[in-house]
Amino acid sequence: MKLFIASDIHGSAFYCRKLLDTYEKEGAQRMILLGDILYHGPRNDLPKEYAPKEVIRMLNEKKHEIYAVRGNCEAEVDQMVLEFPVLADYMLLFAGERAVYATHGHVYNEAHLPPMKPGDVLLHGHTHVLRAEKKGDIIILNPGSVSIPKEGNPPTYAVLEDGVFTIRDFEGRMIKELTL
Repeated sequence: MKLFIASDIHGSAFYCRKLLDTYEKEGAQRMILLGDILYHGPRNDLPKEYAPKEVIRMLNEKKHEIYAVRGNCEAEVDQMVLEFPVLADYMLLFAGERAVYATHGHVYNEAHLPPMKPGDVLLHGHTHVLRAEKKGDIIILNPGSVSIPKEGNPPTYAVLEDGVFTIRDFEGRMIKELTL
């Protein structure tokens, strides 16, 4: 199964449109959103075309294809308007024999790992900095940010297919790739 993975939309209708267009072009079967979907947060400037109501409409149209976790900017009111669950702290996925612990990253992250076995994968957003690397006996993956990337990175998303995690920009260029 091909998974499309994104994080930190932060209410940008501009980048949400790009995200959904790219999701269709990628031909993925499911979209995994790693939190911070609607609100920009007090530490971020407003993203391009900040329009949470438009983001709500666009994402609700894909509600049967989206799995999401709660970011530090999600609140109960977000769940009231989004038609797919957004308040789970984490989800477990599997890539072959590897467990993939998907979370936003504000609670569990590289400095505060969830319970993991050697070879497991921590998939998170939150930092707005893309990553795909083996660290010790685990793998750390971060698709970067859809709308407010940091550390000079472009807006990005990732695809997980056949045990390969690929981070791309919205022009389709591969930024980073890691075989799990």
